[in-house]
Amino acid sequence: MVDRISRRLFLAGAGSLLIPATGLAEAPAVSLRPVLRGAEISGAERVIRAARLKGDVVFAVSDVKTGVQLEAHGGGESLPPASVAKTLTALYALDVLGGDHRFETALIADGPIENGILKGDLILVGGGDPLLDTDALASMAANLREAGLTEVRGAFKVYSGALPYVFSIDPGQPDHVGYSPAISGISLNFNRVHFEWKRGTSGYDVTMDARSARYTPSVDMAAMRVESRSLPIYTYQPSARQDRWTVAKSALGNGGARWLPVRKPALYAGDVFKTLARVNGIVLGRVQVTREAPNGQVLVVHQSEPLEKILKGMLKYSTNLTAEMVGLAATRARGVQPRNLADSAAEMNNWAAQSFGAMRIAMKDHSGLSDGSRVAPADLVKALVAAQQQDTLRPLLKPFTLKDAKGQRIKGHPIKVAAKTGTLNFVSCLGGYMTTAAGTELAFAIFTADLEHRATIPRESRERPEGGRSWNRRSRKLQQTLIERWGALYGS
Repeated sequence: MVDRISRRLFLAGAGSLLIPATGLAEAPAVSLRPVLRGAEISGAERVIRAARLKGDVVFAVSDVKTGVQLEAHGGGESLPPASVAKTLTALYALDVLGGDHRFETALIADGPIENGILKGDLILVGGGDPLLDTDALASMAANLREAGLTEVRGAFKVYSGALPYVFSIDPGQPDHVGYSPAISGISLNFNRVHFEWKRGTSGYDVTMDARSARYTPSVDMAAMRVESRSLPIYTYQPSARQDRWTVAKSALGNGGARWLPVRKPALYAGDVFKTLARVNGIVLGRVQVTREAPNGQVLVVHQSEPLEKILKGMLKYSTNLTAEMVGLAATRARGVQPRNLADSAAEMNNWAAQSFGAMRIAMKDHSGLSDGSRVAPADLVKALVAAQQQDTLRPLLKPFTLKDAKGQRIKGHPIKVAAKTGTLNFVSCLGGYMTTAAGTELAFAIFTADLEHRATIPRESRERPEGGRSWNRRSRKLQQTLIERWGALYGS
């Protein structure tokens, strides 16, 4: 059922419909005016039925200034929020860590240095920086040389214990998708390795590297073998010191490239740093991974961008790894030592309940990639309202483009939207803020899902399942229709 506002606010909203709706993408298929309870269905229900979207639709919208809920559909029903969950993670990290927080990656000498020779171990210490890349490691290697180090007599270690190790953000995803890599206290290039192939005269030439803007070092900890088969396209086999992949020859064509997930982040970072150190004349031994916190002399420190800037990028590009790492870091900063993503997400759920009275937030991770997460839209809207009253989140969200019936961007649309999208197979969500033509600011969350159909999709088909795109298009159209409806109803 649709919960409605008071008679006074209803009349104000209905009166706004007298204003010509010139900004609508197209004439609505059904009346935007809500009707009284009774035998007839409500205006929102008419819009939902017209969308012909199989599955469930739940939403909530509130006035930001007053916090009053204006309309809701689906009662207290909860659905997976997909990547809209990243808005909650951003608020969690900002509240616990602060917008100026910077993550540090360091090089530590565990032993004395005499005449440029370290008579002990060199340790690359991960500090949970989700944006650490090959360029940053290259700068650290150069700074190590500039600090006067020329030789390391002891071991070369990589510390990964700042965060728990997670094999895959969502183990239910196909092995080869780059958006579900491993997690640990050190990350490099979003824990993805670049696989490239070219057809040669006697087969395929393949490379595995850790490319970034300035460098393209090859890696030894990831290996690819081309096999004569049709399916599966990729297989993954772990070993003690390698991510071992195979790929079906029939799928390669003349050439191409893609990013594959890294399952051994500490080995990956150590492998790349060894190469970059050697370029600077420093030869390091075999990479050893440790989760014991190091002690010693700090030689080089790399600082990340401020957290606020990291989160803006996370929300723009919807990077799952960033969400998980900043969420885990916030949980540890609250004095909790999570064993996995579910533990950390549970602490974020507690925080949301304490901070906003949001009792129906039950996340299983920080990115929204798990379809086991459940959120009631009204509870997320509570958090969005509180955040906007402090002007915390909206500056970090990217504009959401309203489109016409042909899918073209509507220039100068009177409704302005800043929001986070969320998409899984047969799950499509949108949450954020909208400003009506008259300047009224609303916070909203719209969740749609066909979980029954999603459950039938085989694991190997989850990257691009049949029917997924058309279902998502219908959901996005419904989301825009609801936004335009609210712009007309609550615009004055």
